[in-house]
Amino acid sequence: MPVDPTSYKPLDPGRVETLDSLERAYWSREFRITEDELMQAVAEVGNHVSAVRDHLESLHAGKASPKS
Repeated sequence: MPVDPTSYKPLDPGRVETLDSLERAYWSREFRITEDELMQAVAEVGNHVSAVRDHLESLHAGKASPKS
C-alpha cells in the first residue's frame, strides 16, 4: 500500500534524511521551501532540524528589507 505523502511523519523528527524522497517532501512542506533549497541548507549546516531551521531563519532575516 502506497504511503500518503501528506500524512507522512519522519522516523527521526530531529533529523532531515535527504536520501528519502518522502522525507524531503515532508521537510520541504514543513519549512515551506523547495527540495533544492532543503538540500542546499542541509549541505551547508548538516541534517539536524534545529540547525536547518536556524539557517533558513537567518537567510529569511537577511532578505527582509528594513522598514522606513
